[in-house]
Amino acid sequence: MTATESQEQAAGQGEDPSEGSAGPAGPEGSAGPAADDKRRRPWARWGRRAALGLVLLLLVPLLVAETALWINNTGDPAQGTRTRNRDALWLGHAWVDGRKKDADVEALARRLRDTGIRDLYVHSGPLEHDGTLPKSVYPRARWFIEAVHRQMPGVRVQAWLGDVVAPEHPEGLHLERAESRAAILTSTRQVLDAGYDGVHFDLEPLHSGDRNFLTLLDALHGETRSRDVPLSVAAHQIDPLPGFHSVWGTLTGHPKWWSQEFFGQVARRVDQIALMSYDTKQPLESTYGGYVAHQTSLALEVTPPGTDLLMGLPFFYESDFSHWGHAETVPAAVRGVRLGLSRTDADRAGFGVALYVDFAAKEADWAAYRKDWVGKP
Repeated sequence: MTATESQEQAAGQGEDPSEGSAGPAGPEGSAGPAADDKRRRPWARWGRRAALGLVLLLLVPLLVAETALWINNTGDPAQGTRTRNRDALWLGHAWVDGRKKDADVEALARRLRDTGIRDLYVHSGPLEHDGTLPKSVYPRARWFIEAVHRQMPGVRVQAWLGDVVAPEHPEGLHLERAESRAAILTSTRQVLDAGYDGVHFDLEPLHSGDRNFLTLLDALHGETRSRDVPLSVAAHQIDPLPGFHSVWGTLTGHPKWWSQEFFGQVARRVDQIALMSYDTKQPLESTYGGYVAHQTSLALEVTPPGTDLLMGLPFFYESDFSHWGHAETVPAAVRGVRLGLSRTDADRAGFGVALYVDFAAKEADWAAYRKDWVGKP
């Protein structure tokens, strides 16, 4: 039945065709609640469309980025992209505070035999917020160093020192203060006098472009070079897109990444730079591997041949928004490292991986490192 026929039928039955199911008009000619609903509907539709547009605005770039990382994880690593015998292992504080014994060093020596590990970064701090370092925090350092030299010839023991840094932590270490930088230099001399083979700094969070950090590194490298020992640093990840640290810092107050330029400035002032390529927020092994491959390439592009570049491997398990344990695995990280190395500088000698950290590592982590990176079962 057409609309015209319906109206004619209603008129023939004494009904007003203008009246619909909405009922009689309200007072003073008002169209009633139904008409009010109709007037509100365009706004409701606009709100839904705006919400959908916002979701797409956020979701589409994310999907594009994750797809790019997945693609970056495809392909086969080049032959020979395995250990150069310049790998490192972060060790906990128990090795220098008296908890570890001779039997523990013997077990560590067996663990490291026939691997590529040349450096041990043993936690010997933290620094005080003024840059000083109490000798009481590493009472068994000399025992450990001598035991390593005896049982693992050629392996170096570096003092791993760190602290939280201002301005994100106002109560932390203030690198803008000349007296703090001078105290850190004194602390470095102190641990080297104690017998350490080098010094490894992990100061976090360090913002990209921090000139005070570069000034500190210049002074530290002068000291370590005069003693013919290595200066090493743990480094933040590099902007996956140009300027990303600025955008992230504006949104969160924590600019997690460094610019590629700043990474290169740091790398030129040290003997080793270990990129902490974990805690990446990646949800899948495939995208995590692609992310590590990208980070490896970015770092290789700006690290001079005279500086060893080490890519961090996650020898620990956590599961939260910043680190999905099912995704950030040692096999995925090693695959990413090998892909990045293959594509950028496959024959580079000054390259390795750094394993974080001994006390959280599982047998599966060690097995994957040996099989996928060392090339031994």
